Amino acid sequence: MSSLITKWSQQNKVDYGKRPLTALHNLHKSNNYDDEHLAKLLEAYPRDKLGIHTMGQNPEDWTTFVGGDAGDLSGEELVQAVKKGRIWLNLRAVNDDIDEYAELCDEMFNEVESCIDRKTFKHDLGVLISSPNVQVFYHLDISLSLLWQLRGIKKVRIYPNSSEFAPDETIEGIILKETEEEFEFKPEFDKHAFEVDLEPGMFASWPQFAPHRIENQNMLNVSLSVEYVTLQAILQANMLYTNGYLRRRFGVNPVRETSNAVKLWSKAALARLLKLNRCEQRFQNDLRSYFKIDLSEENCVRFYDKPQ
Repeated sequence: MSSLITKWSQQNKVDYGKRPLTALHNLHKSNNYDDEHLAKLLEAYPRDKLGIHTMGQNPEDWTTFVGGDAGDLSGEELVQAVKKGRIWLNLRAVNDDIDEYAELCDEMFNEVESCIDRKTFKHDLGVLISSPNVQVFYHLDISLSLLWQLRGIKKVRIYPNSSEFAPDETIEGIILKETEEEFEFKPEFDKHAFEVDLEPGMFASWPQFAPHRIENQNMLNVSLSVEYVTLQAILQANMLYTNGYLRRRFGVNPVRETSNAVKLWSKAALARLLKLNRCEQRFQNDLRSYFKIDLSEENCVRFYDKPQ
């Protein structure tokens, strides 16, 4: 049995990448994720890379997910703001900046590759520190993801990877960088979702491009967001890149290649050429700061009169 992943069945190996699944780990037993260690991590992590957000409560109104500024708050004050307020902190690719997490990332992926029996690339280990009752809106990722729960409980809903829940045109728009990862959610989607209360010691996986959304229960949550790709994931993303280009440039209705290896590789190769010629129309990320974290304010959020 591996040292981090404590329960991974043969059925998990069969299901991996095909349907949502959960398994068990033991990282939550470490004291590295208590308040003191989180504060030290926030002090060590480059402040200009720290993702700071707040959001509304309506799961259909994803445009309320906006960025903010921590000012000169200490790591300890940031932890208190998250516990008290409505804050979502994202320490992306912490393995690039903190040696301890670089070692953890290597250890995690050695075990993940052993479990799924395939090579992984572009490893991004992120730490998510989020307030009670906040949410991550309906969205999809182009990379593959694992969500490891360390503190608190969050309800994870994963939706089918089908045109009803994620049309090819929508996925293509995200890959072509025309839009952000969030898009329209309808409450009736929930009756089709795989739903799990993710507790400390559990992690979740889902198929590439499967939409999902997350709601914290009434306590601070700490999770590891693990992003990566496999060869197959790279091929699928590049194939949809080419499909998106053909759809937009020539008005055709290309199909997603799932079984024809020759067409899949051909479209993936064409995507590489198109990218060299910068064929996508990149949208502008909204990097403005809409609020400042303020421990004296409701939800620890003080909105600016105008975004900065």
